[in-house]
Amino acid sequence: SAIERAISIKPGTAELLYVYIDVEPVGFNRGFYTVDVRYFYRVTADAFVGAARPVEICGLCVFDKRVILFGSEGNAKIFSSEACFGSLDEQNMRKSNLPTAVVEAVDPIVLSMKLVDVCECRPCDCELTEIPPCICSCFGSDLCFGGENKRVYVTLGQFSIIRLERETQLLMPAYDYCMPEKECACGSCGEEDPCEIFRHVKFPVDEFFPPNSLSRGDDGQDLPHGCC
Repeated sequence: SAIERAISIKPGTAELLYVYIDVEPVGFNRGFYTVDVRYFYRVTADAFVGAARPVEICGLCVFDKRVILFGSEGNAKIFSSEACFGSLDEQNMRKSNLPTAVVEAVDPIVLSMKLVDVCECRPCDCELTEIPPCICSCFGSDLCFGGENKRVYVTLGQFSIIRLERETQLLMPAYDYCMPEKECACGSCGEEDPCEIFRHVKFPVDEFFPPNSLSRGDDGQDLPHGCC
């Protein structure tokens, strides 16, 4: 393979393919849960083989992370009106109002990448096993596991938010439909630099986090944030 014959390697890109999440209650501390997260990445690089042009290689990286979060307690069973003919309503029989783990993540940053001989690798549990078929199908060819003389070690920088969610009942104020009252005039931007225009655009915080404030209308009533 190209990795076996490579003299050096140049980092490429990394893409987050999938995140597997498992939640288990902490036995000695009620209300707390362990969240085991496994990230699957597709990483590309350029392998330099002699004086020839670099060969693009693509591989799989896996990262495991465990956190302990508070999710409170709840043992109520949940049933719904979705039809299930000929048997018991098995759709939610094993479902309760226990918290659900959610992971928000972006594609990682490739911090470093190095080519190491297998004999120089320190003993570790880095062998990849039980790769889901959907992950293997994201690559153009079959993945090669073990038996090689060289390996590529990748260091990735991952930004993610891990949280626990729980269904609950809330009383929220309701408002009528909000209809636009103004028309946006489509004018010409002239010869202005589009990059300069983009620099004056505020970061869309509300697209990532719901707004927590209300605006007040002409009649003194609270209106949803951003209402026309």
